[in-house]
Amino acid sequence: MAGAVGTHGPVLIIGSGLLGASLGLALSRGGIDVFLSDASPTSEQLAVDMGAGRALQTVRTVEPLLVVVATPPDVAGECVVRALQDYPEAVVTDVASVKSAVQQEVLELATSTGDATLAARYVGSHPMAGRERSGAGAADPDLFIGRPWVVVAHEASSNKAIVAVRTLATDVGAVVVQLDASTHDHAVALVSHVPQLVSSLLAARLADAPSEALSLAGQGLRDTTRIAASDPRLWTVILAGNAGPITQVLDALSDDLNALREHLHRAAQGGPLTGGSVGAVNRVMEAGNRGVERIPGKHGGVPVHFAEVEVLVPDEPGELGHLFTELGSIGVNIEDFTVDHAARQRVGVARIMVDPTRAREAEVELVKRGWRIIAHASTE
Repeated sequence: MAGAVGTHGPVLIIGSGLLGASLGLALSRGGIDVFLSDASPTSEQLAVDMGAGRALQTVRTVEPLLVVVATPPDVAGECVVRALQDYPEAVVTDVASVKSAVQQEVLELATSTGDATLAARYVGSHPMAGRERSGAGAADPDLFIGRPWVVVAHEASSNKAIVAVRTLATDVGAVVVQLDASTHDHAVALVSHVPQLVSSLLAARLADAPSEALSLAGQGLRDTTRIAASDPRLWTVILAGNAGPITQVLDALSDDLNALREHLHRAAQGGPLTGGSVGAVNRVMEAGNRGVERIPGKHGGVPVHFAEVEVLVPDEPGELGHLFTELGSIGVNIEDFTVDHAARQRVGVARIMVDPTRAREAEVELVKRGWRIIAHASTE
């Protein structure tokens, strides 16, 4: 958290898992008074010990100006409602990944009580940040930097509440995006929830795979199954809570998959040149190319096509850092990179994404410095 801090404390964070603890660390680093509350005393104490804030139960009274509910989605609505009732002067937000259900609970409470101020003080939100690991032990004060933070206001939300939540997101380095609840839930179904399911379904095929097949695994498999290592309990709650929008995406995906499967079945029976099969496969690949091209590029800008420089890197301490230093001395910026480890070999292939106009120069200069390049074109 750099520069002036606009969020006013005290801030109460209910839930001390990855998001709650990370937020507490970021706010505490900015000098804001943070209190933590969690149904699990052990989880709460871990977050306290890490410096994310003070335990709410250790102080006599606290009147927070902002309450952030960072509990799992299935209890987020209940916690938001309780916070609105317990802290009548506070703006209340939640960071659950499903927004429509929580918002509906708040609006129903306001209607049943006849207290419009309850709804006015609530603004939902969702930081698009996370890790495969969960819990306070994985917390990071920089978790939100550069990540989208969706602010989900509703018709009754007050300007004061909206500003407070937008300020919170900005203070921890996030990029504010404002959407309504329905648009948000359909968007995350497409870009987050279904990718998680697809990754998990693919990884599940590996559970009984023969070892000789797994020994051939490369970076492509690792890339597509990386998020399959996510917390099953948390994702079960998230996916069940957004079942409607997820089903719509899965239905469309299922239609495409069934059509492709039918063509491949014909090719398996009649040969690879069976009428229509080649075209069907090509259409899937080209549609995928078009979709990838629409994913925002570096810093959220227009996608940019980078050149790939492949370098063999010994699997020894400091070698990857040495490579990066060499590229810096050449004056070539690393736009992105991956490392693919060779099976049973103490060597990896670093795939460095660079400006296409500098790729040739980078290869030539690295060869001069003793690096081995996997060249798609001659580097001589």
